[in-house]
Amino acid sequence: MGSYPSLGKRGLWDNPAMPETAEAPEHATHSVFNQSTPLENVNLYEIDLPLKEAVRREGAGWAEGRISALGEICGKPDIQLAGRDANEFPPRLKAFDRFGNRIDEVEFHPAWHELMSLGIEHDLHALPWREPGIGANVARAALFSQLTQVEAGVGCPISMTFSVIPSLRNQPEVAEEWEPRFTSLKYEGKLMPPDQKPGCLAGMAMTEKQGGSDVRANTTRAVALNGGGPGAEYEITGHKWFCSAPMCDAFLVLAQTDAGVSCFLMPRFTPDGERNRFHVQRLKDKLGNKSNASSEVEFRGAWARMIGEDGRGIRTIIEMVSHTRLDCTIGASAGMRNVVARAIHHTQGRSAFGKKLVDQPLMENVLADLALESEAATASMMRLARAYDEAAAGDEGAALLQRLATPVLKYWVCKRAPWHAVEALECFGGNGYAEESGMPRIFRESPLTSIWEGSGNVQCLDALRAMVKSPASYEAFFSEVGEAAGADPRLDAFVEKVQKSITDDPETLEVRARRVVESMGLAFQASMLVRHGDPAVADAFCASRLAGDWGEAFGTLPAGTDFKAIIERSAPPV
Repeated sequence: MGSYPSLGKRGLWDNPAMPETAEAPEHATHSVFNQSTPLENVNLYEIDLPLKEAVRREGAGWAEGRISALGEICGKPDIQLAGRDANEFPPRLKAFDRFGNRIDEVEFHPAWHELMSLGIEHDLHALPWREPGIGANVARAALFSQLTQVEAGVGCPISMTFSVIPSLRNQPEVAEEWEPRFTSLKYEGKLMPPDQKPGCLAGMAMTEKQGGSDVRANTTRAVALNGGGPGAEYEITGHKWFCSAPMCDAFLVLAQTDAGVSCFLMPRFTPDGERNRFHVQRLKDKLGNKSNASSEVEFRGAWARMIGEDGRGIRTIIEMVSHTRLDCTIGASAGMRNVVARAIHHTQGRSAFGKKLVDQPLMENVLADLALESEAATASMMRLARAYDEAAAGDEGAALLQRLATPVLKYWVCKRAPWHAVEALECFGGNGYAEESGMPRIFRESPLTSIWEGSGNVQCLDALRAMVKSPASYEAFFSEVGEAAGADPRLDAFVEKVQKSITDDPETLEVRARRVVESMGLAFQASMLVRHGDPAVADAFCASRLAGDWGEAFGTLPAGTDFKAIIERSAPPV
């Protein structure tokens, strides 16, 4: 991992020529006091007790040293500054070189490359493929959450590179060539032929402007060059409305053949070393995720190879989508953890009305409520990660649980993130609304995971589809939830109500899908906390989320909640 010494620790927006001078005492108007400090020079992993407990519980204790090492790096001021710089100086499209040649490249700030290198070197993109076994996905989830708290934008190409492997393995001869490139621990940000790079990144391009999530409406066409079929060469012509991280080295894309929608691997370079006819039309100007380049692209007879069966492209690429949905859940959970730590840290260092903010009763309620939400998200996403490990090891029950729990938790955890972020921002008052606090950037990022890889409605309909097409996935899901049966009557009553809502009125199930999936998510989270969580956390979660002793906003937990115990579990050191 390199550094960018031209920036230093001040950043480009500071003026190093401006001396810091102290005013003469007789002219002083104020002195700075009662302000919190930056949350830096901390180990992001070591100050996150709920995550540490989950790492050990879900089988990744063997990786704690690696996770802690990355947590220490991610807590350093220069790395935190790199996250800010990558957003302050977003990527720029360079479609042509100075001579007019089409190059279709995107230029990034050095901070982006520093963070990408950090993620690749620490195996965030490949650990379960390089070291398969119980705890591999769990360890990766914990690692991924460390870097995401610095800057979420780099999570996109890292996640897609991680997620491409299961789909790629549908075509063994292509996987043999590309999997070593995608699992390399070396990062090279320049665009060049893949055989000249120490490591490569993978992207994905599915949606088109006329269809969005309805990829069967795609109009992009693929024409066979040598007879066609799995592994064969094709020329692809068409467009993609969203192609994130266009500087990746190869992309899974969907295109129509005579047999229907099919899946292809499209590199940025052809086998003879020429630039592929992959043309970036523009970069998206997005709400958040500014550091990451999202684009519209056109293919004008671009070279590609078919992956999987002809006409079964959705089935092939959905294996990649499943893993990126897991990463959406991890990313949303990491965002919640980030803002909880920042909010508690701020209130520990600021006083109002004669007390530290963290000790004010109403602020205690808000912070405890935020911590509850974060801890539930962490516990559930880490259990989901273990299901991926168990499914990869051949556990059929885990595969069924994974199938249904993925859309349920992707929907619920990601849907909660924006509400959670804005409440945490409010804990800072006006300071939180100022860009330099970092909170607006986190807030703008918070809706993304709910949209990426299928928005809320898509997740809910996918959950219903899983229950209809695979009733065994329903049984596996509620078998997992049922591990807590008898431990808390509020959970028992809630689970019974949820199951009745699914089975008693199937005719209206689709229109009620959001409420049903929300309840399933809450049941899953409550089961995890009742079985494994701190008693104060489990009690408050069941009282508020299940029994209804809760208002319409965060900070409405019932009186008598052990606020201090809940906050203490999520609090950074003073």
